[in-house]
Amino acid sequence: MSDIHIVILGAGLGGTIAAYEIAEATKGKAKVSVINKGDDYWFVPSNPWVAVGWREPEAIRAHLPPVMKKHGIGFTGVGARKVMPDENKIELNDDSIIEYDYLVIATGPELAFDEIPGFGPEAHTQSVCQTDHAKEAHAKFEELCANPRPIVVGAVQGASCYGPAYEMAMILDTELKRRKIRHKIPMTFISPEPYVGHLGLDGVGDTKGLLESEMRNRHIKWITNARVDSVEEGVCHVTEVNEDGSEKAKHDLDFGWAMMLPAFRGIKPLMGLEGLVNPRGFVITDKHQRNTKYKNVFGVGVCIAIPPVAPTPLPVGVPKTGFMIESMVTATAMNLKQILNGEEPTHEASWNAICLADFGDGGVAFVAKPQIPPRNTNWSSDGKWVHLAKIGFEKYFLRKIRKGESEPFYEKLALHVLGVKKLNFD
Repeated sequence: MSDIHIVILGAGLGGTIAAYEIAEATKGKAKVSVINKGDDYWFVPSNPWVAVGWREPEAIRAHLPPVMKKHGIGFTGVGARKVMPDENKIELNDDSIIEYDYLVIATGPELAFDEIPGFGPEAHTQSVCQTDHAKEAHAKFEELCANPRPIVVGAVQGASCYGPAYEMAMILDTELKRRKIRHKIPMTFISPEPYVGHLGLDGVGDTKGLLESEMRNRHIKWITNARVDSVEEGVCHVTEVNEDGSEKAKHDLDFGWAMMLPAFRGIKPLMGLEGLVNPRGFVITDKHQRNTKYKNVFGVGVCIAIPPVAPTPLPVGVPKTGFMIESMVTATAMNLKQILNGEEPTHEASWNAICLADFGDGGVAFVAKPQIPPRNTNWSSDGKWVHLAKIGFEKYFLRKIRKGESEPFYEKLALHVLGVKKLNFD
């Protein structure tokens, strides 16, 4: 085995598949290791199901050390304390040091709950960003069902992941109807998006019309261009703004259960590293996923810096969807292979988007190629088939993670939902 050491920091969606693809692409030419905070991968897209009791956390967990070992990939779950790019070192939480020749940062974000007073699972609102948060949200949901009160759901200013907010609202509606208590629980959706279905992408296909229709049919009121100012026990204080950002109206929304997606920022081990990250802590990369200052550092996934699609009255980030992340991973793996062969990197991520937004009894799917407009493919559709496809996707993808399969999947899924390719989820 070569003395060259490639370290992957993070084992979420991007980091886990990066480990598999990079190990395959550089086989015999490098040692690959993964640093993660914890030993498990969690299938985050299923967290809204956990929040209403449709999934137990254990069902969406993949234990990583055995599968990493099987594929010859080093693994530690102690987590990183500090990245030292000038020294090509990472200090871990157990005081040990790992040296690297190449680093792939795939940490995902830190959740910026503290930027709004009273916000987050340690204060007055719930979260589905982590599976342990979703489990806590389920306990609070059961309390709500026993003592019905209004629900507030959505996202706050600066958020960059909107699909789960829409999913959560619709899944709540579906479950409350099943329990025959929906009529007792008013629901309001709030978002900094300039319109329903913007999704941080200026819409995809007719997501505006499809999602507004769903909201009306399910009697979910909404407030867009909404800034959450603060949250206290049972009350969310919101300012609705005009197109120029000026104040339009104040809303004090009572709730018995509230879940809003937070803004993201970079993790603490990366903060303040000039040239590696921007002021928000997101990794700066070029078109080859490589950092512009530290040429032996790459970034993939939610942790990288991407500018907004277009100006909006309130900060609205661009989502990094699974399809987009997978293309970043593949480009990075192929570029590392080229570098180890003494070549210059040439591969670029396609940055396409596919989303299966499950509503419990139906859903909306969209494909955006590329993710940021103008696009070659700008397609959306709805129906019960989306719910069924999401169930199959969960099963398929968890199997892929648990087996250590490196073959990219999202391109196949995109072709499947477009009706171009049949895909066997079994």
